[in-house]
Amino acid sequence: MKFETLMLHSLFAASLLVCGLIVVAMLNSAPQTAQLASNSHAGILLTTTPAMCALPPDGVVCPRPAG
Repeated sequence: MKFETLMLHSLFAASLLVCGLIVVAMLNSAPQTAQLASNSHAGILLTTTPAMCALPPDGVVCPRPAG
């Protein structure tokens, strides 16, 4: 086996391992809002407070009162 082929195979294996570890970490992690809600009062406020300005049905712009 040539040296270049061995290096390419090991690089592929290493990148596959890193990608697999990232996927496993994403699947095992909890969402940030759930972590905040379980740890503090601020997280509860963030998860229960509605958005200040919900998008209209067209989803393009959020109208604000003139002032």
